[in-house]
Amino acid sequence: MIWGDDNTALAYERWYKTRSIRTHLLTPGGDLETALAEGNGPCCGRKADPSQAEALNRLLIDVKNWEDRYNDPGTILTMMNERGKPVIRLVYPEGNKPADGSETVEPSFLVQCPGASDEGDMPYLAVMDTIEAKQQIVWRSKPPLLENALNILESDEETGLPKRLLLKRESPEENPNLFIAELPEDLFENGEPQITQALTAFPHPALELKDVKRKIVTYEREDGVKLNASLFVPAGYDAARDGPLKMFMWAYPREFKSATFAGQMRDSPLRFNRLARTPLYWLTRGYAILDGPLMPVIGEGDTEPNDTYVEQLVSSAKAAVDYVVKEGIAKRDEIAIGGHSYGAFMTVTLLAQAPELFSCGIARSGAYNRTLTPFGFQAEERTLWEAAEVYQKMSPYLAADKIKAPLLLIHGEADNNPGTFPVQSERLFQALKGMGKRSRYVLLPAEGHGYRARESILHVLAEMTEWLDTHCVGQN
Repeated sequence: MIWGDDNTALAYERWYKTRSIRTHLLTPGGDLETALAEGNGPCCGRKADPSQAEALNRLLIDVKNWEDRYNDPGTILTMMNERGKPVIRLVYPEGNKPADGSETVEPSFLVQCPGASDEGDMPYLAVMDTIEAKQQIVWRSKPPLLENALNILESDEETGLPKRLLLKRESPEENPNLFIAELPEDLFENGEPQITQALTAFPHPALELKDVKRKIVTYEREDGVKLNASLFVPAGYDAARDGPLKMFMWAYPREFKSATFAGQMRDSPLRFNRLARTPLYWLTRGYAILDGPLMPVIGEGDTEPNDTYVEQLVSSAKAAVDYVVKEGIAKRDEIAIGGHSYGAFMTVTLLAQAPELFSCGIARSGAYNRTLTPFGFQAEERTLWEAAEVYQKMSPYLAADKIKAPLLLIHGEADNNPGTFPVQSERLFQALKGMGKRSRYVLLPAEGHGYRARESILHVLAEMTEWLDTHCVGQN
C-alpha cells in the first residue's frame, strides 16, 4: 500500500500463480456511510458495521497477466515527501489542486510505460485519471533515439504536471547519456520537448564494435510459438559474399503462463549495443552472435512449465539453429552455446538432451543436479518430494553420459548464490572426466556468482576464446 494524501491511497494485490496484479484506489477520508447506503462500499454484499475503519475502495487497474507487455498500463509514479518517504505523485490537469486540503478533489496520476509493441519498446509518460484509468500521453520517446524519463526535475505548482525531465538517450551506435529536457506548456498538444542541457558525454566504450550490425530477428518453433533474438554480425559482413560464420549463441530461459505473451518483443532495435556481460566481444574474433534468443518454457492454465521443460527447451534451441542455418549466417556444425547461471543450466541440458545441435558449450556458474536444490529453483515452487520425476528429468548431471560436445565449466570459488554452489560444477566435471569426455573446469579464486576482478574477467575471456577457437569447428 502507498499513500498520496489524506484522501488518496493505492493498495496492490499480486498473485504469482496467474501472473495477475490488481491496483485498488482507496479513499480513506471518504464518506463510508453514504457509500454503504449506495452499495459502493467495501463491505457491500455482507453485513457491514459503518464504525469499522475501512476505506472506500475501487478497483482501478486489473492486470490479468503481467506477461502481456503490449497491454502494460505502466507504473504509477511516486516521489519522496519531506520525511523522505515515497508517496504517490498526484497531478491536477485542470489546475484545481486543493489549496489547504480542506476540500476533496479527485486527483490524477502520472504513469510511466515501456510502450511495448511488435516494433520494440517506445517508452512514454501519461496522465491517468482515477475514474476509468484512461491515459493521455504527455511525453514519448521517438526514433531514431531510444529515450527514457529517469526523473521529473520540475513540476507545475498548480497542476503538478512535469515541466522538466531528466532523460537518458541512446541509439545502437551512441552510448547512453543524460540530458535535461523542457516540456512544452501544453503537454496534451504533443509538442516537441527541447533539450536544454547535456549532463554527460560518454563516448563509445569500444570503437572497434561501433559499426557492427544488429538485427532483431523473428522465427517460430515447431508448436507455433513466436520467438525472437538479437543477431549481431561483424562490421562489413555480407552473408551472400562472405558465406556462413562460426556462431556463438548466448541465452537464458524463462517461464511463462501464456504462449501468446511468451513471444512478445522485450527489447528495442534502438537500444545501445551494450558490451558489459554480453558475448559481443567475440565479434572481434569473426563470430556471429545470437544474443538472447527466447527460450520460453510455457505452462498454461494449471500446467506447470517445468513439466515439459526439456522438450520446450530443445524445440526453442532447434528453431534458433534452423533459422541461422537457413539464412546462411552459420553452419549447422559450427554453432556454440553458452550461458551464465540458469543459462549455464540450459547449456548443459541442451548438450545432454540434443547433442546434435551444438559443436561445444560454455557453462558459467550454473546448477546441474536439481536434487541438490530440493526446495525449488528459479520459478519452480514444488519441492523435490512433490515433483521427483521433474527434478530428475531436469538434472543434466544424471544425463551426463549423453553429452558428446566439449564443455567448458567456469565457477566462482566463493559463489554464495544458494542454488549454484561450486560443488555443482565440480561434480559434473568429475562425472565427465570419469567417462572420458572432453571438458575443462576453471575455478576463479574469491569470486562470487558474478565475476568482478579485472584478472578474473580477462581470464574468463581468454578461457572462453581458446575454447571457442578450438572446439567451435565443423566435422571437416
